[in-house]
Amino acid sequence: MSVIRKRFIAGAVCPKCQSQDTLMLWQKNAFDYLECKKCHYRQSQTVDGSDSHIKDKNLQIEIFTLK
Repeated sequence: MSVIRKRFIAGAVCPKCQSQDTLMLWQKNAFDYLECKKCHYRQSQTVDGSDSHIKDKNLQIEIFTLK
């Protein structure tokens, strides 16, 4: 069993509740996940940064990228 390492993003602001320093980021399978610990807002994208897994572009709020 592998351990999933979740990292908080310093200074990041949640797009839903506008709270600062509550966003965490982790990778699982072929996806990057972003989640707010306060309001449970969640977003995902493929590790390579493409959004081909999103079927309806109108439902997409924001694409985030890792550096």
